[in-house]
Amino acid sequence: MLKFLGAILTIAIAVLLLVVTWPELFDLQTTWILAQVTSMRSLVTALSVVAIVVFALLTLAKSIRAFAGTIAVLLVLFVAANGVILSDRGFGNTDFAEKTPESITVLSWNTLGDAPGSAAVARLAVESNADVISLPETTQETGIEIAEAMREAGRPMWVHTEWFDQISPARSTTVLVSPDLGDYMKVTSNSERSENTKVLPTVIVEPIDGNGPTIVAAHAVAPIEGQMDNWRDDLNWLADQCASGNVIMAGDFNATIDNMAGLGTAEVAALGNCIDAGTQSGNGAVGTWPSSIPALLGAPIDHVMATPDWSVTGMRVATEADGTGSDHRPIIVQLSPRG
Repeated sequence: MLKFLGAILTIAIAVLLLVVTWPELFDLQTTWILAQVTSMRSLVTALSVVAIVVFALLTLAKSIRAFAGTIAVLLVLFVAANGVILSDRGFGNTDFAEKTPESITVLSWNTLGDAPGSAAVARLAVESNADVISLPETTQETGIEIAEAMREAGRPMWVHTEWFDQISPARSTTVLVSPDLGDYMKVTSNSERSENTKVLPTVIVEPIDGNGPTIVAAHAVAPIEGQMDNWRDDLNWLADQCASGNVIMAGDFNATIDNMAGLGTAEVAALGNCIDAGTQSGNGAVGTWPSSIPALLGAPIDHVMATPDWSVTGMRVATEADGTGSDHRPIIVQLSPRG
């Protein structure tokens, strides 16, 4: 009986490890609990290394030697497979090509309700020479303060904000756009949720003269119990915003590339026709949340994406912002027109 139970448990663990490694094979990448576990792939892999040591030690006990040894082998295979996946996505490449007049630098930072303060955001934006700044959980007031500070530094910006209410800063999203890109107008609506993400607002701005990219400052709701349907709807809606045209999309997607499986219209696309800058630049395994743990153990849920009109010519996760108040790390991406 014990051998039978051990065999059943071994099979169950093997299936679980396979599902965690490749959830899209079973179409489970957006399923509650599994979606959260998969998003923490790096941390789960690191914990599995510890588990290998534990089960290897358990093989010293004769009564469970076979079971412990089998589980240790399964965990070794699990760690190896996930190591290959993470390595392919990239553990960090901070090289930037020389910026050209046509290049656009995008800064994205979920500020956890204005927590770092306008001065910190403005300083990072100026240092990175940002042309577009996507700021989920940032109020219009703070956006204006950032723009004023940047203007004093010689980098004026236009401010566009979407809010679902003005009670909680988390229900505001602000995007700043450099006048060098031309005049932009907001085209999202905060009254018709069918034209926006469900719980937390996304801002979409388009060039008035039609020349230049549509800019989407995205904020999908977190995949927590009670919000899973809204989260899935948000990801589908964001994919639709990137289905065609010239689009740059940046923000807090509360989703990793794994969670987005099946939402791209091409093999390399993550959402709609948009390609993820992280995986294209060798930074796809660098975590942006939570900022309280090392970046290589965190979840890469903040993204900059763009349609094939753009190539990624530089990216970095700004770990120097750790400890400034937000639980997210900023990301800085340089995009250059193809051709």
